[in-house]
Amino acid sequence: MTKLFAVEVGRRVRTLRRLYGLSLSELAHRAAIGKATLSGLETGTRNPTLETLYAISAQLDVPLAVLLADPDPPEHPVEIHGAAVSATLLETFDDDDVASELYRIRIRPGIVQVSPPHQPGVTEHVTVFSGSARVGPAAQPVLVTAGSHAQWPADVPHVYAADNGVEVHALLTIHHPSGEAAAPVGRSVALLAERGPA
Repeated sequence: MTKLFAVEVGRRVRTLRRLYGLSLSELAHRAAIGKATLSGLETGTRNPTLETLYAISAQLDVPLAVLLADPDPPEHPVEIHGAAVSATLLETFDDDDVASELYRIRIRPGIVQVSPPHQPGVTEHVTVFSGSARVGPAAQPVLVTAGSHAQWPADVPHVYAADNGVEVHALLTIHHPSGEAAAPVGRSVALLAERGPA
């Protein structure tokens, strides 16, 4: 993650936190992260993990892409790393009834990454290009082999793991129903861009 990108992600988190009327301490508590971690993220002095950004976006009731999407995407998108998953936001789509995020992901072997629940009604879809992945609800993950696809409700804890000791390469699409409290991705990003530095 570049310094400029980290500063922009931090600005977005701070802007949304203030829009929701949350103190730094309250958002840190709700997201189950340290106050120093959140403060460092907001000032751009800390590079957030994928898990940290998911925890924050869930508490702000916005899709992860709202924190990551750039209204003028760079030529080389930034990859965010988690315990097992590295993700690169490729595109966001706003349709009448659904907002979607498209990520290129890599799942490293030897670690299971647990993601917190998204907002009600959110679904995830994975298409595996190489390797084999165990993904889906933490209580019942499914095996997805190269050339296969799986989808699941993502409003429960869900997991990502490489199944056979080989790194997995895949696409992840996250669909958010329009009934969510959060504005669709594109409108949320535009709002943040209009607000400028916070």
